[in-house]
Amino acid sequence: MSDRLLLDGPADAGITILLAHGAGAPMDSASMCAAAGALAEADFRVARFEFAYMAARRTSGDRKPPPRAETLKPEYHEAIRALGATGPLVIGGKSMGGRVASMIADELHSAGAITGLLCLGYPFHPPGKPEALRTKHLVNLSTPALICQGTRDEFGTKDEVDTYGLSKSIEIVWLEDGDHDLKPRKTISGFSTADHLHTMATAVRNWADRLRA
Repeated sequence: MSDRLLLDGPADAGITILLAHGAGAPMDSASMCAAAGALAEADFRVARFEFAYMAARRTSGDRKPPPRAETLKPEYHEAIRALGATGPLVIGGKSMGGRVASMIADELHSAGAITGLLCLGYPFHPPGKPEALRTKHLVNLSTPALICQGTRDEFGTKDEVDTYGLSKSIEIVWLEDGDHDLKPRKTISGFSTADHLHTMATAVRNWADRLRA
């Protein structure tokens, strides 16, 4: 696992963020690189890792569907052990990666192993299936969590998410006209992807600083 870690940001940063990738794109996808870079510029130490099925695609070319999210929980635990962060740690990820992290967050937070949970584009439901919610465990989540979500994300728009009754420990930063990668249509929204990444990283910085205080 340690050989599958990508690191960004200052080694002496006060907080480390561990991110897992989404279901269909690797840890070095354009969106993951951009998010990690923005968080590193906000003075976080950012670590990215890949689940085994995604790492295997690099050599096999196998494009079978990813495993069920809950089956990946042991691999996330292993990534935490491989990282070996000695200071405050936030876990999370892009889409499915954030979902897997959210499934193990409470046990880790109650044990004092993590400070919080960060989800970038949470997959509240599959595209086109708003009735197939993935929110049951989020209703009573006790871990401080921050979700950064585009308002037109096909995995959960603002209008949809506002009706879910999520735990009060979850804060959501809405990025105007952002899609599942937080990208807006500049001609419609007036914002660029860089604008939204900066807003995301600033929000994470402010949220994390409040957790430490």
